[in-house]
Amino acid sequence: MAHHSAPFPSSFEDAVADVASVEFRADLVVREIPAPTGLAPRAIALAGDIRPDAENGESTYGTGRFLLLHDPEEPDPWGGPWRVVCFAQAPLDTDIGLDPLVADVAWSWLVDALATHGARYHSPSGTATKTLSKGFGGLADEGEGAQIELRASWSPTDRFGAHVEAWAELLCMLAGLPPGSEDIDVIRTRGQARG
Repeated sequence: MAHHSAPFPSSFEDAVADVASVEFRADLVVREIPAPTGLAPRAIALAGDIRPDAENGESTYGTGRFLLLHDPEEPDPWGGPWRVVCFAQAPLDTDIGLDPLVADVAWSWLVDALATHGARYHSPSGTATKTLSKGFGGLADEGEGAQIELRASWSPTDRFGAHVEAWAELLCMLAGLPPGSEDIDVIRTRGQARG
């Protein structure tokens, strides 16, 4: 995306209100959490879980975090006063985890989600990591498993809610819940339920 040098003309309070206005699909539970300190003078943080367990709140389908950072000093790497940092993680079928392109697909889903929601930005960066695991000894019953994890950041140049919506869509896509799949069962193999 093109770099926009003019600062985004919104206060932090306006940004928080825009983020709070986002409505999420029923099977994605999002809540505000304490923002980590030391990253920026002001920040808002969200945690999202796909279809969390009613008893302990944990999800076997996928989880993520979204941070909106604000620093009026405009750090050079940001290219402006705002920065989004996000994280999304989901289990994969082991066969999919072996696919050499799965990390590329995860990144493309983020880029596509940002475009779909009209979320404009510049200076993107990130990593997509896939892990494969196999249980031994006392964990042998867990079998084989795979997981995808995407960590990304970018500098938003428009409505912050659109960036939250894109993150939420990415999280659901990684968990195997494309748009329009609310209330549809997700079939998981034994290895996929690993966290």
